[in-house]
Amino acid sequence: MSTRSVIVEATAELLAQSPSGDISTRAVCEAAGVQQPVIYRLFGDKDGLLAATVDHVWDQYLGMKRAAEESADPLTDLRAGWDSHSAFALAHPNAYRLLFGSGGVAKAESADEAMRLLRLVLDRLAAEGRLLVAPEIAARVVMAANTGVSLALILHPALYPDASLSSTMRDIVLGSLVSGATPAPGAGESGRIAAITLRTTLPTLPGELFTDREAGLLDEWLGRIQSSSPTD
Repeated sequence: MSTRSVIVEATAELLAQSPSGDISTRAVCEAAGVQQPVIYRLFGDKDGLLAATVDHVWDQYLGMKRAAEESADPLTDLRAGWDSHSAFALAHPNAYRLLFGSGGVAKAESADEAMRLLRLVLDRLAAEGRLLVAPEIAARVVMAANTGVSLALILHPALYPDASLSSTMRDIVLGSLVSGATPAPGAGESGRIAAITLRTTLPTLPGELFTDREAGLLDEWLGRIQSSSPTD
């Protein structure tokens, strides 16, 4: 194994074990058996090391997505992709928070690859005439909703103790984007909570995810859900 791989593996293990999600380069050096100048020579700085580590962790998830066989129904694949995204996020909360909840690992390529794989499924739905908005808009909405609810579950477990919130959000969002995809029966109050969760989480996400038009459209949809009665 190369020195770079040894360092990344050590960083990933320390990151997974950290209660706060923060690690020091000194701890990495001790775990990997190297001196600090080696880290800076190979990764540039701590952010570069974290970016490489996040990509390493997320490549496990992305590798599964790349290898997954397509089903006959792209909507089934879209639902499965949402669920696997949330499950992996909850299993690797520190790496997930660094990738989607922090601007500190801008060099990481995982988010772009996840978006590319999502677009492949949405393009299949669009080709079948089932997508109600342009694929690029749908991809941003789905990714923002999926990451938003995952971050809420990770960062605020006391407020959101039930992981089934993710599947509720999934059905609401896909029901707004895909023809024939309806929200889960009895979503009711859970749907309103999911909408509120996403609306409050979106401003914390790094980068410009949406154009003004896209942001307005998403806010309008979430506002309708939030203002609906629990019996709707």
